[in-house]
Amino acid sequence: MLKRFAALALFCLGIAAAAAQTATPAAQMQPPATVRVVLTTSEGPITLELEKQRAPATTANFLHYVDTRRFDGIAFYRAMKLAPGFGLIQGGLRNDPKKTFPPVAHEPTTQTGLSNTDGVISMARDKPGSATADFFIAIGDLSSLDAKPDKPGDNVGFAAFGHVVDGMDIVRRIADAPTSPTAGEGAMKGQMLAPTIKILTARRVP
Repeated sequence: MLKRFAALALFCLGIAAAAAQTATPAAQMQPPATVRVVLTTSEGPITLELEKQRAPATTANFLHYVDTRRFDGIAFYRAMKLAPGFGLIQGGLRNDPKKTFPPVAHEPTTQTGLSNTDGVISMARDKPGSATADFFIAIGDLSSLDAKPDKPGDNVGFAAFGHVVDGMDIVRRIADAPTSPTAGEGAMKGQMLAPTIKILTARRVP
């Protein structure tokens, strides 16, 4: 009887080991939750980690521009300086109709669980659902730009979809670059970089 139980136990252990071995490749086949992109600027490289799983639509939109090389040769054109250590830099195609794809559906921070904090990249927009190819990188805690469902008016915030993992020194250097006191309209007046900072290439990290 004891021999039978011992044999049964060994048989069960064998099944468990085989199951573990077959489960490992399946787990390894799961697509990564994030993807990295390097923006090579005239000031140096900025490496972004984008949230494919948490902000799938916004990340896919950004990668569409990257993969079609439409971000090659664009620029950071705006530096908003709120206070020392707080602000943002903005770049993109500036609504070039020949190069922009259709607007992406808005993914609010209440849906993604992300927040516009230091180093986070988000989509620039006018009304909700109008974002195309322009984006900004936060410097300091700008969580005031998150969705605020309890507030009146346009309360869905800006769609965060990743963050800088290397190159925040470059981001801050761009933010400190000279701006024109007269260029720009509305809220952007006085915030336009002069000259702009070129984004030479935008590539996925292999």
